[in-house]
Amino acid sequence: MLKTRALITGITGMVGSHLAEFLLEATDWDIDGMCRWRSPLDNLESLIPKINAGDRIRLLYGDLRDTLAVQDVVRKSTPDYVFHLAAQSYPRTSFESPLDTLDTNIQGTARVLDALRLSAPGAIVHVCASSEVFGRVPKDKIPIDEECGFHPASPYAISKVGTDLIGRYYAEAYDMTVMTTRMFTHTGPRRGDVFAESTFAKQIALIEADLIPPVLKVGNLDSLRTIADVRDAVRAYYMLVTVEPTQGAYYNIGGTHSCSVGDILESLLSYSDAKNRIRVETDPERLRPVDADLQVPDTTKFREHTGWTPEIPFEQTIQDLLEYWRARVASEGNRFLTR
Repeated sequence: MLKTRALITGITGMVGSHLAEFLLEATDWDIDGMCRWRSPLDNLESLIPKINAGDRIRLLYGDLRDTLAVQDVVRKSTPDYVFHLAAQSYPRTSFESPLDTLDTNIQGTARVLDALRLSAPGAIVHVCASSEVFGRVPKDKIPIDEECGFHPASPYAISKVGTDLIGRYYAEAYDMTVMTTRMFTHTGPRRGDVFAESTFAKQIALIEADLIPPVLKVGNLDSLRTIADVRDAVRAYYMLVTVEPTQGAYYNIGGTHSCSVGDILESLLSYSDAKNRIRVETDPERLRPVDADLQVPDTTKFREHTGWTPEIPFEQTIQDLLEYWRARVASEGNRFLTR
């Protein structure tokens, strides 16, 4: 009897790596991870021995911009479950590389779904959109539910609108079990340093190690966010595809702790002995041309459907993020840019 197999696109990212670890521990599934040949494998460090031994997990190389490569990955995997997480995922970068972002996220998603239509039409598929699709939301629409209108505020957000709609289109047009999620801010260990809370933690760790001057550079500190832990997020994704998966469904997913970006910074600083010597300075380069500044979700629909609820408190998430950067700085020293 063939074992259940899951395909994770973007397995080398923060979410993909945590999801792989979760599935290996919580299920008996085999895992295929799609990544580019040049993708850093740092986030998969704990899994490298299993990958080398061929023990339930393997890497398949492909790029979302390469139709033939995506088709080859899906043919080799023939998955039962798919978590499509791969993307150009940095909103700030999308202002500088809008066409790459649109191609990777919109056409890339179409390539994945079309390959599945041809080679694994019965797979249960999660397409990861983003809360950024909602963009600039009026205060009277807070908290944001699934029927709130889209008002994307970056090329990245526009690309995720396309991702969201393509997922629902394939569900309706080709009778595929595709579901889309709009995950709100989620963070924790391995968060990329282009995101606000992670670059704050990184700069604090570098300052503590006396590798940069005690000046912490920030962007807009007034934006409101609701924070979830990445480890809660991947558990939600597992429940999405295993608890009565519903063809064409779309859900908001997010945490319960709402605060400003400035509050996140203050929380991180509170865990540092260097806080009294750190000066906070606004860096114009870190400000978006347009900002999605009210990101507070209504997650009732997903919670009632799956029974999922966040378990990891905000304080633990923030401490674990800071400890992650402290460990990286200790092991890799001053090789880091302060971006």
